Amino acid sequence: MDGSVMSLVAPTLQGFFTDRLSTQRQASQHTIASYRDTCRLLLQFMHGRTGKPPSRLDWGDLDAAAVTAFLEHVETDRGNGPRTRNARLTAIRSLFVYASLRHPEHATSIAQVLAIPPKRFDKAIVAYLDDAEAAALLAAPNRGTWVGRRDYALMALAIQTGLRISELLGLNRGDIVLGTGGHVRCEGKGRKQRSVPMTSPVRSIVEAWLRERGGKASDPVFITRPGRPLSIDAVQRRLTLHAETAAAQCPSLRGKHLSPHVLRHTSAMALLHAGGTPPSSRSGLATPTPDPRTPTFTPISPSKSAHSPASPRYHHNRAAIGHPTDSSRSSKDYENMPNSSRAPEPKTPSAERNRSPPNNNVGIFPGSA
Repeated sequence: MDGSVMSLVAPTLQGFFTDRLSTQRQASQHTIASYRDTCRLLLQFMHGRTGKPPSRLDWGDLDAAAVTAFLEHVETDRGNGPRTRNARLTAIRSLFVYASLRHPEHATSIAQVLAIPPKRFDKAIVAYLDDAEAAALLAAPNRGTWVGRRDYALMALAIQTGLRISELLGLNRGDIVLGTGGHVRCEGKGRKQRSVPMTSPVRSIVEAWLRERGGKASDPVFITRPGRPLSIDAVQRRLTLHAETAAAQCPSLRGKHLSPHVLRHTSAMALLHAGGTPPSSRSGLATPTPDPRTPTFTPISPSKSAHSPASPRYHHNRAAIGHPTDSSRSSKDYENMPNSSRAPEPKTPSAERNRSPPNNNVGIFPGSA
């Protein structure tokens, strides 16, 4: 091959970032950074494999065998898992789709690369914290120090709102609205903007931290001592440290690997325990409707369970599996029945009727009862 053919990768690669990602797709900075890292690792691997610098690589050098060898290198030599391997493959596939329309002379080899499948893997169950574990974790930071108060506010906000760690660290002072109807505005995946309500205890915690932190509306909420934005790795280190401290008071934490995503999952489980369904829990973490009455960690009432005779689903489920039931009629027919034909309503003790509403914040934030 002559030199002009062997340098085809370089201009196409440049156009992929400047034209395809930045102009046509308007990809986020995180996507561009991830694709850039993949291409950098791929070029370094190909340089070691062929001895050619990136300016001399030809698309014929990047065949399916070379890409497959690179993916094996990512897993074996670099020690990455299947998720990272598949993320690298996604970036490569996007690059080759862009190149397929500009280099038809390499259509066969490009098609073979695009046919490389992602690797399947087992998905582990994400852990979450119960009331006692969440309270122990929040009690771990030393609130007599600046760092401890920052960590306390960060973890409290994460557990209650369920924000992703990237959304949490991307918050500026102007994104937090205090007072009545206090909420947090953030931008998540796909540049979707949403507002997440804060409960009164968390609003007080965040307000105290913002008062101490100071700064302008455009300044990040969570920073290091020198004033730089907090990184994800720093949050993970602080979370691991506080988990070790909390395990002395709550031994069940010793068997759990805590990550920022565990705090988000804790918020999702809190919504389920409050009586929500999985779809509503997902929407609650994505586009919730601000409601100060939304409970935080309230267990499901036994009377609302599908296994309770007080629930309409109880009779429906028994009829569906062939069990005899006195509610074979529809719920509408049941409502139209005379009172004498209905099953007696369970009596509620007077103490139960007169009981005040439960405190939805008990057991989650120390001192919030």
